[in-house]
Amino acid sequence: MDALLAALADPARWRLLSLLAERPRSVGVLAQLTDARQPQTTKHLQTLERAGVVSSQRTGQRRIYTLRPGPLRDLAAALGQLADTADQADGPGAAYERYRLSVDAERLAAQESGWADGHSFTFHRSLPGRPDLVWRHLTEAALLTRWWTPSDLRTSELVFEARPGGRIVQEYRDAEDVDDSNPAVGRAEGVVGDVRPGEHLAYRLSPLLPDGRPAFTAHVAMDLGPADTGTDIDVRWRITDSTVDSADFIAGIEIGFGQSLDKLAATLTANTHDTNTTDTAITRSTQ
Repeated sequence: MDALLAALADPARWRLLSLLAERPRSVGVLAQLTDARQPQTTKHLQTLERAGVVSSQRTGQRRIYTLRPGPLRDLAAALGQLADTADQADGPGAAYERYRLSVDAERLAAQESGWADGHSFTFHRSLPGRPDLVWRHLTEAALLTRWWTPSDLRTSELVFEARPGGRIVQEYRDAEDVDDSNPAVGRAEGVVGDVRPGEHLAYRLSPLLPDGRPAFTAHVAMDLGPADTGTDIDVRWRITDSTVDSADFIAGIEIGFGQSLDKLAATLTANTHDTNTTDTAITRSTQ
């Protein structure tokens, strides 16, 4: 496949393939039709033959080249599979495209400090597992690291002191940066507010800009309640102290935290051996 791709990358060789698709032709005729010298045309044809996309046979004083369609069909199938993978309706590519469009919209809106103050995001999930188990996944650092990032990121450092006034520190990296060889993608710092085990958790969290300034402050409140299938959780984000540079962060809240909650649901499902699917709802409002 690599040899074929390299062979097809040259416009002159692509032109030769187009001519051979019409009919088998000799080197001399191909050179005439492409306004090229015969030795140069011969080299291009030899490259295509080594790549397996053409074959040749000497007939009398001429060498006739013929297109072999099989490798081209194999390449077309491989390219189609790549396109189908990238085009999955619920795949990573589609999620990133939604994020890109959201970034464009938020950047247009971010004209001055405070531009996003009052924006709120609400999430709902019906999770497997009792409220006490869900609570542990919300407050214990070792369990938080399993889910508290979007699907393409991972938590590389986490402090979560589950008491009023407790400190929160989260550093996150690309999920595939397994050896921490690349710079951290981001860092957030905050403080825990209200703590009612198994029922209610509230905290403030601020993603940091590259210069260390807070991009904005997220006031996050989580309410838990028992449900027939486990635990219902309702989460509300409210934005204050938004800076002009916070647009990219705020654009990712709906998708990013939604993915995090999906990871939480999957983690709890694995822990409880519950195969029920979770109900999902996300709304956004501006106050």
